[in-house]
Amino acid sequence: MTLTLDDKFAIHQTIALYGHLIDERQFSRLGEIFSDHAVFDLSSYGGEVHSGLNAIIKMMCESREHPLAHHASNIVIDDAGMSTGIVAVVSKGLGVGFKGRVGSVVYKDKFVQLNGLWRIQHRLCILRSAESIPAIS
Repeated sequence: MTLTLDDKFAIHQTIALYGHLIDERQFSRLGEIFSDHAVFDLSSYGGEVHSGLNAIIKMMCESREHPLAHHASNIVIDDAGMSTGIVAVVSKGLGVGFKGRVGSVVYKDKFVQLNGLWRIQHRLCILRSAESIPAIS
C-alpha cells in the first residue's frame, strides 16, 4: 500500500501545525499532533525521552527553552514501512530565539494513522551543530 496525496498533505499539515501550536503556546492541542502513546526523544542533545501525550504536554509547559518561532522545511516522507502501518518522515526545523539566535534541528518522525488521522508516534529531535555534520564520503 502506498500513501495517497491526501495522506501526504495531511502529514505535511501536521508537521506545519506543530510549529504554530508551539509558538502560540497552545500545548493543550498537542493531541492534534501526537498519538496518546507518542514518544518525544530529546536525548541526542542531553534532554530526556518523554513518553505519552500527557508527558509531552507537561514537558512543553515546563520548558523555558522554546524559541520564538519554529519553521519546518525539507519534509521527506518514506512510505516503505506502510505494510506495518508506520510512515517515516524526516524534516528540518529552524528555531529563532529571543535574542535572534537561530538553531537547526532534524526531526525523525514515525507517523501512524489513527481513526483516519495522521499522528506522530515517535519524534527524535537531533540538534544540528558543526560537530554533527557528516564527513565527506
